[in-house]
Amino acid sequence: MSSNDFITLFFLVAAVLIFFQLRSVLGRRTGNEKPPRDLYTPRDAAPAEAGKVVTLPRRDATTEDEDRFAAIDAFAAPGTPLNESLRALNKADPAFNPKEFLNGARMAYEMIVMAYADGDRKTLKNLLSREVYDGFDAAIGEREARGEKVKSTFVGIDKAEITHAETKGSEAQISVRIVSQLISATYDKADVLIEGDAENVAEVNDLWTFARDTRSRDPNWKLVATESEHE
Repeated sequence: MSSNDFITLFFLVAAVLIFFQLRSVLGRRTGNEKPPRDLYTPRDAAPAEAGKVVTLPRRDATTEDEDRFAAIDAFAAPGTPLNESLRALNKADPAFNPKEFLNGARMAYEMIVMAYADGDRKTLKNLLSREVYDGFDAAIGEREARGEKVKSTFVGIDKAEITHAETKGSEAQISVRIVSQLISATYDKADVLIEGDAENVAEVNDLWTFARDTRSRDPNWKLVATESEHE
């Protein structure tokens, strides 16, 4: 027998011996063994019946409504007329959030005030309803016909609050009281100051109403009514 044959026979015998040792230690499968235990299953958990799907507990409608109105309740006290009207608005437009709306209204207010002073009809047309735009456009036209110009500096908004909300059909309307600080002066065609003050800051109190069709994909609100009281 050659040396190569001897080495081959040696490894074969060693493999057979190792196999029998493992068999004696691990045992043989008979088909009656218990399935391995699932380490992640609680000891007292009952096995699911065959063919049945385990379902998660469903949230009831009351819980869903409370979560849905959480932002509104944090904004207006539950049980108040404003809270109820905002909830009704949210039912018509589930994406509505009063805090986000008010932030948008503040931005729109500044844009509208400055666009009116500058005679920027393009910006106004995107932010105003047709009726309000016609009024602003007419006032700008009269000012231009007289050769007057307005110089304004928007200082900031001191306060903005929702005072009223309602839903008529698919149209939602929200009224916002805004107290702002503004420097505004109107000059005639000879550049003579005829109204306002070019240096002092004036407090302006406005009550503006915004509206949008809750069925529309356009998320933007438009100004539909204005009331002002300058001090």
